[in-house]
Amino acid sequence: QVQLVESGGGLVQAGGSLRLSCAASGRVFQMYFMAWYRQAPGKERELVASISNGGYTNYADSVKGRFTISTDNAKDTVALQMNSLKPEDTAVYYCQAAVFGGAEYWGQGTQVTVSS
Repeated sequence: QVQLVESGGGLVQAGGSLRLSCAASGRVFQMYFMAWYRQAPGKERELVASISNGGYTNYADSVKGRFTISTDNAKDTVALQMNSLKPEDTAVYYCQAAVFGGAEYWGQGTQVTVSS
């Protein structure tokens, strides 16, 4: 199993920045893909950004140019740098990890609130 713990959420004014971090533990050597999702009230959970072991990144159109996903050298921590935040970025942000064999793991979520 893989355990994921997010941190870094909070309240920020529009135009500000936040950095989310997700620390993985357990069978991290089996991970090949990590991602950030978000879910706003009354909406479905959506993919924000993802990164593979090979460093390939993918972003939702709504965050391109503002958010950056990265991992550390050990690839057991994934960060999401969020700049130029907008009120519509307000959501609970979740870290996800996929491992060889098909299992997926989720963190508990961290709240991001952007005030106008």
